[in-house]
Amino acid sequence: MKAGEMSRRQFLKGSALAGSAAALGGLTPAKVMGANDRINLGLIGAGNMGTGHLKSLVGRSETDNIRVVAVCDVYQKRLTRAVGICHGGGYLDYRRLLDRKDIDAVVIATPDHWHAKMAIDAMEAGKHVYLEKPMTLWSRLDHAIEVRNAVGRLNKVLQVGPQATSRDGVWRAHDAIKAGRIGKVTWAQGGYNRNSRVSAYDGPPFEVDPAAGPQAAGEDYVDWEMWLGWKFGLAPKIPYNPYHFFRFRKYWAYSGGVATDLLYHKLAPLLLAIAGPDGEYPRRVSAGGGLYVEKNTQDGGEIADTYLTTLDYASEYSIFLESAIANSAQFPDRIYGKYGTMDLEGDPTLRFDGDFAPEFREKNDGYTEVRLAEKKGRDMEGNFIDVMRGNGTLYCNAALGAATMVGIGLGVEAYRRGKTVSWDAQQEKAEKEG
Repeated sequence: MKAGEMSRRQFLKGSALAGSAAALGGLTPAKVMGANDRINLGLIGAGNMGTGHLKSLVGRSETDNIRVVAVCDVYQKRLTRAVGICHGGGYLDYRRLLDRKDIDAVVIATPDHWHAKMAIDAMEAGKHVYLEKPMTLWSRLDHAIEVRNAVGRLNKVLQVGPQATSRDGVWRAHDAIKAGRIGKVTWAQGGYNRNSRVSAYDGPPFEVDPAAGPQAAGEDYVDWEMWLGWKFGLAPKIPYNPYHFFRFRKYWAYSGGVATDLLYHKLAPLLLAIAGPDGEYPRRVSAGGGLYVEKNTQDGGEIADTYLTTLDYASEYSIFLESAIANSAQFPDRIYGKYGTMDLEGDPTLRFDGDFAPEFREKNDGYTEVRLAEKKGRDMEGNFIDVMRGNGTLYCNAALGAATMVGIGLGVEAYRRGKTVSWDAQQEKAEKEG
């Protein structure tokens, strides 16, 4: 075991909920904060996504009775910008932020390879956690299981951030599927596509600042050693590479590319709608695609620009997902049942299929088409704040987050191996087929 890592056995030991992901959906934190108790927050990672969270949290300070009291980033320029937004303390080392006893919760918006360690360190320090997607690095699915189990062991609120799980329509879709309104679900599909003259992972906000680096002083300083996390076994030790730092989503060591950046947003709500708030782990996953167009020879990016994956589940349904950054035509989010089909775009709409109008009518008050009017509710941050105060249910709890991460991570592994990959539900680890 590498320095700074905790073994899976250590995480499982002492956890009354270890291996019982279903129990996490109803988890009540040991410390429930009242409406009159101000919640103090810290932000770890002040890049594009983190800065977006920071501005949002500062903007809702009065209405939600919260305050961002500290921020952390390894790049001094980003740290200075973040301090200017929240007027709190600033740290280059996230561990100094976690040492603060006045912080109740943290938002983690760092590159993927840091997610698990920071989330567990934060919970060990007594903090609740809002964890940006993906839950962990694609290649460390053991970390996803460890984070899930740590939530139960430490009795903390942990929200993972796929935005569509906040949609009232997705939750209503689950109720409709559970009631059998489209019959037995057999498969579902989702897609997330982009296209631009400059590749989605080369243009804003991924521009390289040539002045920045570990050799620089003042605002241009980057703590490269900490960013890599090689001392904790999080990524290989390499010399400073500005492309890796500014365009981390293009490299397998820190990201799964479009799969973990975009399709995590699609799989989580589909699992929520079909399987429920705790999701389901796949039985086997295959994937294909390639780097067909966006070949930047300067930065040596590795990820696919066209990616397709199929996930099979023990409950006897499959999910097909696709993502491309070389064509922006969108693939509709849809769930297929024996009696009817459900479109999830906008207000979820149910329609009968084929010869099964009678069965559909029986389940849908005599109608052959039904629209589930979607109500506007709290966003992901607001939901996280509410649950810390003992109100409501997390939109994406640790169980759903881990199930989604396993599906997405196995897909990336299958793509890279060129082989179908199976999930051993008993051992909770991947196994290659064939």
